[in-house]
Amino acid sequence: MEERQLKGKVAWVTGSNRGIGLTVASHLASLGATVVVHGSTAGAPRLNESAGSLEDIARTVAQTHGVETLHVYGDLTQSAAVQSMAAQIKARFGRIDILVNNAGGDIGAKGVEAPKAGKPERNDAIFIGEDDLRTVLDRNLMTCILACREVAPDMIERRQGSIVNLGSIAGLTGVAQGAIYAAAKAAVHEYTRCLAATLRPYGVRANVVAPGNTMTERFAASRPTDASMDRASGSLDRYGQPLEIAKAVEFLASDASSYISGQVLRVDGGGQLWPCLLYTSDAADDT
Repeated sequence: MEERQLKGKVAWVTGSNRGIGLTVASHLASLGATVVVHGSTAGAPRLNESAGSLEDIARTVAQTHGVETLHVYGDLTQSAAVQSMAAQIKARFGRIDILVNNAGGDIGAKGVEAPKAGKPERNDAIFIGEDDLRTVLDRNLMTCILACREVAPDMIERRQGSIVNLGSIAGLTGVAQGAIYAAAKAAVHEYTRCLAATLRPYGVRANVVAPGNTMTERFAASRPTDASMDRASGSLDRYGQPLEIAKAVEFLASDASSYISGQVLRVDGGGQLWPCLLYTSDAADDT
């Protein structure tokens, strides 16, 4: 059994009813964390009805790893819903030590049940429909901001805590397709840097994990895939596995990264190799 280095910590993982989020929640539980799983509804994930309800998912995580769990559900784009879910968690466990903002995806107004697992029909920087544009921005950026705004003040008061936001390598380069998703994730990266600057005096950390192409049910349903890329080893020129993302979240959520904040960690097998730029101007908002 892996060292249970997160024993005694309470972790809320948003969008954890399937895919990367569920793997992150299960992995943190394997390390001893009390885990709160979240979905937009109490029902089964729409891409995997066999997974059972959100309550079933939480129960499975608890039984598998011998930890306490809680399930909460609601629309993270609505501040009242975020406040209600955070209140439920604090009423049960007293605090939130780790916030993982995983909820998101390049999913338009029709949801994941639409063709290509919800990708907007016109998905570039100009011709995307306004409903899809606003949905993608809200789903990726506003969910992150609203959850951070709700959880961070208690972390500030206790002078401890870690926030890990899920970005994307799409937010680190220009793309023709998925442009609004890329823009939203770039905003998540920059919001996290700003958040880290705010939290720094209080010893609270905020970082980003930016996955590359990672094999999940939705990834496979949203595009043509290459079977030769779906392997776990032998080359880094392949699709990532959800557990590889979860282990990066573990690092940034744990004391192993106690002096790291405001960083964007690419987890993409070296698919992007250009350096980050150092920029320190206090007058950036004037340009």
